[in-house]
Amino acid sequence: MIRLADLYLLYAEAINEVEGGSSNAISYVDKVRARAGLKGVVESWSNYSNNPAKFSTKDGLRQIIQRERSIEMMFEGERLWDLKRWKLAAEELNKDITGWNVFGKAASSFYQQRFVFKQSFITPRDYFWPVGDYDTRRNPYLVENPGW
Repeated sequence: MIRLADLYLLYAEAINEVEGGSSNAISYVDKVRARAGLKGVVESWSNYSNNPAKFSTKDGLRQIIQRERSIEMMFEGERLWDLKRWKLAAEELNKDITGWNVFGKAASSFYQQRFVFKQSFITPRDYFWPVGDYDTRRNPYLVENPGW
């Protein structure tokens, strides 16, 4: 199963990469925003943003689409694949995981960020899957992916 919002955002992303900041790409993002009861990209960014012309450039619209996709597809298992496709996985997945201090007795000690876990995403190895010994032995022309 695939969601219509997923297709709209993927299509908007593709149009933006080809045409760069076009109103055609914005119209597909607006369809997703309208379903959520939000105003369109142009109106929202023009009226409420610190960078009102961000949607008019290819890079700016790319960031807007990525943000919309992250919000819309939250908790649906798309984030890792999106980060890999956007080549942002090394930047995002090497950040420390932090959380609130669950051992705090009062609000002042509870609402303090603390280190929970250190992630490790190694580039370029983790962008690829290993081919595997079984397949490389059966086909001598196969080469293992870098880092595996």
